Amino acid sequence: MSGLPQNGMPKAGVIAAVSLFVADQVSKAIVVGPLGIDRLGQYREIVSFFDLRFVPNIGISLGLLQANSDTTRWALVALTAVIAIGVAIWMTRERNRYDQMALGLVLGGALGNILDRIRFGYVVDFADFHIGNWRPFLVFNLADAAITIGVIILLVRALLIRDTDKTNSSDVQDAGKAPVENSNA
Repeated sequence: MSGLPQNGMPKAGVIAAVSLFVADQVSKAIVVGPLGIDRLGQYREIVSFFDLRFVPNIGISLGLLQANSDTTRWALVALTAVIAIGVAIWMTRERNRYDQMALGLVLGGALGNILDRIRFGYVVDFADFHIGNWRPFLVFNLADAAITIGVIILLVRALLIRDTDKTNSSDVQDAGKAPVENSNA
């Protein structure tokens, strides 16, 4: 199964991208809207190890490439938009639906964070997992989680599963051929 419908659009990837984008934007709107967690330092404890905490992120993953001015902000928007376009092109060429879904997660997450940066000048981060004062992760959002999960899926599939897929597909192709007798026996 190729994963591409008749029109050539990677259905699994598009569904993943759109679903993630909508969920990301809705979750951010709920946190800063009805929950009123919209200023640095504000938080709401959900359970002992998880808070909703408003953190305006002017950088990208792990606080890299801080956009401290309008020029760097728009440069970061442009850079991430180019990357998102590359991911979208890759997704349209990808035949495997699992890879399409992984690329869709990356694309939907990237678009969610790009929209934040355009609208607010920063990305709204709010998910804060911790054990006491120890935080194994920086504060993040659904888009960040989706990008990370999508990249991990792509890496696992590329490094561990693709060879198995190729082996299985060659086994299927060879199944229709008559066995070759070994003349050395």
